[in-house]
Amino acid sequence: MWEPYKKGFKAYLQLERSLSEHSVEAYLGDVEKLTQYLLHVSLSRAPSELTTDDLRHFLQWVASLHMTPSSQGRILSGLRSFYKYCLLEQIVRVDPTELLEGPKLKRALPDVLTFDEIERMLSSIDHSTPEGGRNRAILETLYSCGLRVSELVTLRLSCLYPDVGFIRVIGKGDKERLVPIGRDALKYIAIYCEQIRVHLTIKPGSEDILFLNRRGSALSRVMIFYVIKDLASKAGITKNISPHTFRHSFATHLVEGGADLRAVQEMLGHESITTTEIYTHLDREYLRQTLQQHHPGFQR
Repeated sequence: MWEPYKKGFKAYLQLERSLSEHSVEAYLGDVEKLTQYLLHVSLSRAPSELTTDDLRHFLQWVASLHMTPSSQGRILSGLRSFYKYCLLEQIVRVDPTELLEGPKLKRALPDVLTFDEIERMLSSIDHSTPEGGRNRAILETLYSCGLRVSELVTLRLSCLYPDVGFIRVIGKGDKERLVPIGRDALKYIAIYCEQIRVHLTIKPGSEDILFLNRRGSALSRVMIFYVIKDLASKAGITKNISPHTFRHSFATHLVEGGADLRAVQEMLGHESITTTEIYTHLDREYLRQTLQQHHPGFQR
């Protein structure tokens, strides 16, 4: 009964929302869990026949499977997207997910590197090797621009505008944004391109990809992860470090430096400002220093 709706939803996610294959499969998996529940409770109903109470009982069933609150929240998000599609296609007249409440999520603050820790990682790079020169350019770009790792590995030469100090980033859903890039990042990208990349035999299809492996192909996200883990270990950093840590550090340092939250949102490519607000977690010492510097009561 649900197969035609799933096929239509898949086409909507691929064609209208331009989501990655991984994201499409995740959304379809959420709808599949709902159909599994309907079979489990012997409830034969089409999407237009399900009520808010039916979906609330489904979420209670999901919770009984001991899924984490974040997994439960993601499933609810998938259902909301599905019913948004159903509304657009006039499969339903009313969205039954509107009144559903998600689980209470404890929002964990991400690990952030201090500027000193970033400097230590950069200093631990062996610049005498081609990989070292490339890795220096990679880390400088990650921290300078706050890129997702998927955006970094797909960054193209044709998306660099060094004369004006910007790069064009293709983010989630193929959405483009312009992000400023620092002079140090541009400097090490130029060194990499002029002294290292030119000596690679580039595989067909990778001619415009900026960062390449020694075989001339685009780097994988896993490779970037290993590079950063290795450099963190050499720098004596015990935090849980990943490529995303540089994105968190980029945003946190901007916010702590007084950057406008809307500007940070634009540079990160966040759809909602609420996603960016996590970076307002300024530490107590920073707040204390700010109060002492600017509040009259602390200056007496």
